[in-house]
Amino acid sequence: MLRALRRHGPATRAELAKHTGLAKATVGVIVADLEAKGAVAEEDARSGARGRPGRPVGLRGDRFVALGLELNVDYVSAVVVDLAGDVLHSEVRPAPTGAALLDLARDVVRRHTGPERPTVGATLAVPALVRGDDRTVAWAPNLAVEGAGLADALGRLLPGVRVQVSNDANCAAYAESHHGAARGAAHALYLTGTVGIGAGIVQDGEVMRGGAGFAGEVGHMPVGDSSAPCGCGRRGCWEASIGLHAMLAAVGMPELDTPLRTAESVAARARTDAGVRAGLERVGRDVGLGIAMLSSVLDPEVVVMGGYFAPLGDLVLEPARRTLDERLASEVQVRPDLRPSTLGIRAAALGAAEQSFDAVFAGDAELPG
Repeated sequence: MLRALRRHGPATRAELAKHTGLAKATVGVIVADLEAKGAVAEEDARSGARGRPGRPVGLRGDRFVALGLELNVDYVSAVVVDLAGDVLHSEVRPAPTGAALLDLARDVVRRHTGPERPTVGATLAVPALVRGDDRTVAWAPNLAVEGAGLADALGRLLPGVRVQVSNDANCAAYAESHHGAARGAAHALYLTGTVGIGAGIVQDGEVMRGGAGFAGEVGHMPVGDSSAPCGCGRRGCWEASIGLHAMLAAVGMPELDTPLRTAESVAARARTDAGVRAGLERVGRDVGLGIAMLSSVLDPEVVVMGGYFAPLGDLVLEPARRTLDERLASEVQVRPDLRPSTLGIRAAALGAAEQSFDAVFAGDAELPG
């Protein structure tokens, strides 16, 4: 019922019966229970098909919330989302440590949750491979993080709340498909644009995780400069040619406190500096090479460029599009639409918050209270 209301918006009991396949009497019982919990509320009546008024039921946004967090190489972030899908709070701090993450989480929980607004779940997004238990970091080449320590620490901060850990690209892809640039696309690919490069693959609104849950680790494909050293210890990885540090080396500019501020500074310089534009052209070509490879395998309808790629826009995307046209083997292959992210640096934390509701929307967990 909750999933139908989130997907279709406010609906009468008759409409909910059609959406869910449940009998109208059963719908009435469930609605009454959800009203008692404070999850839904009746809205103003509207005319029915035969002139009889129907009273729609809608999700209440003032009762239950979920917390999304991100720990990345350059920053930590947090997003609080309510049951109706509205963002109540979003915050980024340029302090990439576990201690800074816990401080941020503690502040956000204190200010935005409580007995009258309980937390349904919390999810931490990290640029890492995460095991199938959704708690254990298996490999994080750009972060000194391993195991279930962060999940355990967040669990102590949020007693009784289900805490998960997820890959940052998967979380951001989920957010973009439900709130951002990939909304309405049946098949989308999201690329992070931070120090590391990862991908999230979304099919019909759901993240595709692969056999072990590790799908999307594209940053370490052997694409681009074969001599470029990568944070994983090898050479020639894609992120060593198109990651944030590689982009800054190409344009000869310093890193600022977050990837977005850094990219905004580069974009501003590119307006008057031909050398910066030439460096971004080279990066764009390497971006296009990797997307051509991924397009041949995954056939995405849309590719959303996140992180630092968004402020640079066509400075990188135009050479990427040209390279994509050159490298796809057949004219029959559909060229994916390359789009900049519309959610910015909060995409992963927003997707993490939304995924914290998954167990409730799937019927695997009850709302608290």
